[in-house]
Amino acid sequence: MKRTAKLLVVATLLTACSDSAVTTARLRPMTAVENAVGSSVSQDLATLRTVTAAFHDFDVASRAGWSAQITPCMVDPAGSGGMGLHYGNAALIDGTVRVDRPQLLLYEPEQKGNLRLVAVEYIVPYSFHSRESEPPVLFGQAFQRNDSFQLWGLHAWVWKENPRGMFANWNPAVNCANASVVMSMSH
Repeated sequence: MKRTAKLLVVATLLTACSDSAVTTARLRPMTAVENAVGSSVSQDLATLRTVTAAFHDFDVASRAGWSAQITPCMVDPAGSGGMGLHYGNAALIDGTVRVDRPQLLLYEPEQKGNLRLVAVEYIVPYSFHSRESEPPVLFGQAFQRNDSFQLWGLHAWVWKENPRGMFANWNPAVNCANASVVMSMSH
């Protein structure tokens, strides 16, 4: 009887693991930052990883709508780190924010010309949510004003550890040293 019960549990687990929604996002251990933010935010971050896991392949992201290059590769001139290249899905820039629908995907250029997914950014243009209003909130985090781009923004570094924090603007571990290699391959 115990053997049958064990086989049933194993079969159930194998069936659950064969679901295409199972990704490395579920297998990735939580960081100290995620442990500190609470279970609800941790669940939302896991959801975000699940919905963006396929976008490690830039061609998949591009076909899914994240094809508009919004910025060149960005590095903070004050030395706080980088963000990488921002690619946007214009259909999602509608003034709303949902965990499973980031407006921008951030890619770090790699040495061989590939793009590495490192983060997402949620944006709300001032035309939808005025600069004078209270900031939008997601993951329990208030969005930050970005007057240069006339929008509210919130980063989530779900694919590359950020020593400054999960929701910091700049990541000292991201750089643009290989941007010219990527641009010459014209993504």
